[in-house]
Amino acid sequence: MLLFWFICCKDNPCRRVKTNKAKTAFFCQECGFESPKWLGRCPSCQSWNTFTEEVISRPDEQEALWKDEDKRKPNTPVRLQDIQATEGKRIVTGDLELDRVLGGGIVPGSIVLIGGEPGIGKSTLLLQIAMNLIGQKVLYVSGEESEQQIRMRAERIPGGNDQLYVSTESNVAKVFKQVKQLKPEVLVIDSIQTLVSDFIDATAGSISQIKECAGQLQRYAKESGVPVFLIGHINKEGTIAGPKVLEHMVDTVLQFEGDRHYTHRILRAQKNRFGSASEIGIYRMETDGLRQVNNPSELLITQKDEPISGVAVAATMEGMRPMLIEVQALVSPAVYGNAQRTATGFDLRRLNMLLAVLEKRGGLAMGNKDVFLNMAGGLKVDDPAIDLAVVAALISSFEDVPIPLHYCFAAEVGLSGELRAVNRIEQRIMEADKLGFESIFIAKHHAGGLQKNKFRIEVQAFGKLEDIYQKLF
Repeated sequence: MLLFWFICCKDNPCRRVKTNKAKTAFFCQECGFESPKWLGRCPSCQSWNTFTEEVISRPDEQEALWKDEDKRKPNTPVRLQDIQATEGKRIVTGDLELDRVLGGGIVPGSIVLIGGEPGIGKSTLLLQIAMNLIGQKVLYVSGEESEQQIRMRAERIPGGNDQLYVSTESNVAKVFKQVKQLKPEVLVIDSIQTLVSDFIDATAGSISQIKECAGQLQRYAKESGVPVFLIGHINKEGTIAGPKVLEHMVDTVLQFEGDRHYTHRILRAQKNRFGSASEIGIYRMETDGLRQVNNPSELLITQKDEPISGVAVAATMEGMRPMLIEVQALVSPAVYGNAQRTATGFDLRRLNMLLAVLEKRGGLAMGNKDVFLNMAGGLKVDDPAIDLAVVAALISSFEDVPIPLHYCFAAEVGLSGELRAVNRIEQRIMEADKLGFESIFIAKHHAGGLQKNKFRIEVQAFGKLEDIYQKLF
C-alpha cells in the first residue's frame, strides 16, 4: 500500500496531503518560562500550578512587518573594527526629571518600559511628554482609551505638539502599517498588554502575546532607530505583569510609584543601559497634569515652628541626587502584650537590627516598647546613610527630648555601635547647607579628607553612638 502511494504521488504533488497541526506550548503565568509539556512546579520561579497551555502558530519565516519589500536586506556579521563609532545624540524632552532618570534624554533606538499601579499617572506622563516634544513626529497608540477620551485628557495638559498623532489600534500588524505610512520619530504604546499578534493564537495580555509583541517592537526600535515607550501593567505583588523576559528585552525599566493619599509621584529607574540605574524623578500631580519638583527636599521636610521629639532629618542620596528627608519615630510602652515593630518606607529587618544595637550597645530597654517608624512623604529609602537619623529619632522619642531643627544626619551605624562612612558625603553636606541647616553629623572617617572651610554649615564628626548621645541628649 505504501509503495502504491509513493508511485502515484511522487510525481503529483497536488495529491499529497500537508497537515498543518497547531503548535502548543505551556507557559508559566508568573515568570513566563516555556515548556513543551505541563509541569506542576516551575523550574524557574519555583511556583506551583502556574502552567497554562497556549497555541503558537508562528510562520516558518517571519519578516519584519515595518519594512518595505524592496528595502529588506540580509543581516551579515560585521567586524567590530569596521563599525563606525558615532556618538548617539539624545532627544531632550524638556522634562528635567525624565531626562535625569534616562541619563540625559531619550536614546535613539531605545525601548523604555514604564510600570506602575492603576491610576498612578503613567498614561498622563507619556501623553504629557509626547505633547512637549515640539518638532518631533510622535505616534501615540492606545489600546485602552478611545480618541475622544485621549483628547479630553490632552485638553487639561499644557503643551502643543502639532505633530502628535493618535491611534487606537491594538493589532500589532496594523500598528506597523501605520508606522510605515507615518514614519514617526517617537512611538508610544499604551499598553503592551493590549497588543495582539496574528502569529499567536492567544488572548491579549497572555505570556506568549506579550513576548511576541515586545519582540517585534524591540526589533523595530533597533533596526529603525526610533525610540519606543511601553506602558506595562503590574500584578498584585507590585512587579510588572508578564514574563520576566520582557524586562530583559527592553533597555530601560522605569517604575512610576506613589501614594494615592499624596500628590507627589516618583519615577524610579530600575534598569538603564544608557545611564544610572538608581536615579529618581519627582513630580506633583495637579489638575493640569504632572508638575516637576526641582527641589524635593523642601517637599519631604515638614515645616515646624518648634522642635518635636522623635523627628530627625537625614541627608540621603537617590542615584546622583542628594535629598533631605524627615524621619519620624514613636517609641511607647507595649500595653497589649508583645511589642510591635512597624516601619513605613524603611526596611523592617534593618529597624530591628538598629533596635538591637541600641539595646546592646546603648543600654536602652527597647524590648518592651512599641516602635513605629515613618519616612515623611511616603518615600521608600534603602540608603544605609539614613541609619544615624533613624537612631537619633528613636532615642529622641525614647527620652522624649526633641532634636534641634537645624541638625541633620548622614552616617551608617554598625553592629558594634560605630559610625561608618558613606559615599558622596560632600554632596550631602552641600544639600544641607543649601537648605539652611546649621550642623550636620557624620562619621569621623570623613574628617581627614574633607575641606570644612568651603561649607557654611558646621560639620561634626563622631566615631560612636555614645558620643552622639552625649552631644544631643
